[in-house]
Amino acid sequence: MAIANDLMFYIFTHIETDINLDELSEMMGINKFHMHKLFKEHFGRNIYETIKSIRLQKASNLLLSNPNSTISQVAQLCGYSSQTSFIRAFKEHFKMTPGQWRRGGYRTYSQNLLYASSVPKGDHTTFETLTPQIEKMPEMEAFYIRQQGYDPALKASWQKLQTWLYSREIEHYTMVSLFHDNPAITPLQECHHVACILKEEGMPQTDRKLPTLRIAKGVYARFDIAGERNDLLRFIHWVYHEWLPQSGYETTTKPPYAIYRKNHHLSKDERFEMSFYLSISL
Repeated sequence: MAIANDLMFYIFTHIETDINLDELSEMMGINKFHMHKLFKEHFGRNIYETIKSIRLQKASNLLLSNPNSTISQVAQLCGYSSQTSFIRAFKEHFKMTPGQWRRGGYRTYSQNLLYASSVPKGDHTTFETLTPQIEKMPEMEAFYIRQQGYDPALKASWQKLQTWLYSREIEHYTMVSLFHDNPAITPLQECHHVACILKEEGMPQTDRKLPTLRIAKGVYARFDIAGERNDLLRFIHWVYHEWLPQSGYETTTKPPYAIYRKNHHLSKDERFEMSFYLSISL
C-alpha cells in the first residue's frame, strides 16, 4: 500500500511532465509489472488511466481559469506532447472539444453530473457570499481508508476509522476527506474518496490495521462552510465552475481536501461543518 500511495503522490506532483514508467519503477526500486499490479489492486484502475484522468481534470480547470492561454499551451501544461493528441483525448472523455468546453459546454456537462446524483433539481442554494482565506499549508501525514464511489459505503469507512480511534482511546484527532477526483467533472460512482485521520502527537506512528499517506503542502484557498451532503456537492461544483474562473487563480493537480469540525458521515443529523482547501497558484 505504501508503494501504491507513493506512486499516486508522484503522479500528482509530476503530472505536467513526461512520466516514464520504466524510470519510475526503477526509482521506486520495484519491478515494472509488479508496480502496475500493486497500483491496479489498490486504486481499481491502471496507471495509464490514472495519468490520463488527472491530466484531463487539470486541463478542464485550466481552460476556465486561464482564458488567455491557447489550447496548445494548456495541452503542454498538462503533459501532452501535441495539441492534436490533447484535443482527441479531451473530446473522447468529455464528448466535446476544449473550445466548446471553454465556451460554456462545461456548465451543461457539470449540471448533468449533478442532476444524475441525488441532488434535487429545484434547489437553488448559492455560495456567492463565501470569501476564502489564502493559507500556506504544510505537508501532513494521515492514516486512511480509501473508498471508490460516493455512496452509503462511505459511512462504513468513517465508522471503521471511528472504531480505530475509540479502541485506542484516542480522544483528540482531526478527520479529513481527501478528494482524488473532482466530482464536478467525474461521475460520483467513479470518484475515489479517502477518509483520513491526521497523524498527530500521541498517536502510533504505524499501525498494521491502517496504511498512511501524505497530503501535499502548498498554497490553498480555504472555504469555511456548513450544511448537508447535497450542499457539499453543489459547493464543489460552484468552486470549480463559478468561483475559480472568476478568481484570477489557477488550481493545481494537488488534490483538494476538507478538514471537518463536524462530519456528516457520522453525525446523527447528517450535517457537516468543515474547511475546504483548494490548491491554487498564480
